[in-house]
Amino acid sequence: MAKQPTGNPFLEFDLSKALGEFKAPGIDIESILTAQRRNIEAVTAANQLAWEGLQAVLRRQNEILRQSVEEAGSMVSDVMGAGSPEDKAAKQAELAKAAFEKALANVRELAEMIAKSNSEAADVLSKRVSESLDEVKAAIAKSGK
Repeated sequence: MAKQPTGNPFLEFDLSKALGEFKAPGIDIESILTAQRRNIEAVTAANQLAWEGLQAVLRRQNEILRQSVEEAGSMVSDVMGAGSPEDKAAKQAELAKAAFEKALANVRELAEMIAKSNSEAADVLSKRVSESLDEVKAAIAKSGK
């Protein structure tokens, strides 16, 4: 499919064509372009993983919020159903402790989800950097022959 002209020379500029016409001894333009494509693909994959991780965290936060609202209604009923004022205070303290522990567990879960997502994205980039350095090393060895 042919590229539609936009009238803007900057948008119509084809870097690979321009560099393909550039001939310099000892420089393999095609391998440089291939490496850059792989770099862009790695960054795109890392961004996709980060985005998916963010979406998972937001979905889980939504679930936590929904559960918290449901539990709050139940807790109010439990406190109101207790007998004496002392019983109500004891029940309230018990429920507050349980709510705090649950909130702390939820925060830990979300932090672990975020850390996992960040780690996966960083792994993709780290792998690509390692591959890129191997490619540079191979290119240097090839040009030295």
